[in-house]
Amino acid sequence: MLGAIAGDVVGSVYEFNNYRSKDFSLLQATSTFTDDTILTVAVADALLTGVDYVTAFKQYYQRYPNPCGSYGARFAQWAASSTPEPYNSWGNGSAMRVSPIGFALDTLEAVLHEAERSAAVTHNHPEGIKGAQATATAIFLARQGASKADIKVHVETIFGYDLSRKLDDIRPVYRFNESCQETVPEALIAFLEATDFEDALRNAVSLGGDSDTLTCITGGVAEAFYGVPEAIAQAILDRLDPFLRQKTETFRQQFGTRMPRQSNNRNGWAV
Repeated sequence: MLGAIAGDVVGSVYEFNNYRSKDFSLLQATSTFTDDTILTVAVADALLTGVDYVTAFKQYYQRYPNPCGSYGARFAQWAASSTPEPYNSWGNGSAMRVSPIGFALDTLEAVLHEAERSAAVTHNHPEGIKGAQATATAIFLARQGASKADIKVHVETIFGYDLSRKLDDIRPVYRFNESCQETVPEALIAFLEATDFEDALRNAVSLGGDSDTLTCITGGVAEAFYGVPEAIAQAILDRLDPFLRQKTETFRQQFGTRMPRQSNNRNGWAV
């Protein structure tokens, strides 16, 4: 799941200050984790310990009530309340936190089931569930060695997303959007057009929109396909607090990591 965290950190400075180019320093002094990382780690923690998702999300919200990059208003209201009932969201929050499921489970059936469970505690709208399932499916297939062409066909066939568009066509017209249906496809296209892990993150940021979440989704899939280059992995881990870093490293140790297939590192990750 470190790829998703990397996407969140890289995208954090562009969420409300979109930058529609791939030419930027990958990490800046102000790059930091947001609620996307916090809830991704919460999902990982639930998988590691067996705690239910409602409890995990509410506990992590209480531990991190004011991260850089605020929680969605409806999630914050839910997390601060005593109710366990979902609120029928179709927001992209279900997809940005799902990456650990794609890495932890060993069959596509199990991935689909668990992705739905993780989404439905808040995002029980069909689009919220679909976004989480599509993201986790892409991660699982990439982890299993599927080609980009096979991942594209599978996601389009099962989930109905149009992944045939090009980034150059999306970029001029794409605007800030917090829905699964207008974030997940764009994030997957950013992965599909990438040449390596770093390029995937640059693609995602360059689209604009909800940059930290979009790049978080892209990063999770890109990690499963390429792995995270060690220099980037270390730079991202260094930006986590001790609690989140320990949870992240425990998850990586238990469920393994991919070695990079290739790396055309531009050294842009250095502050």
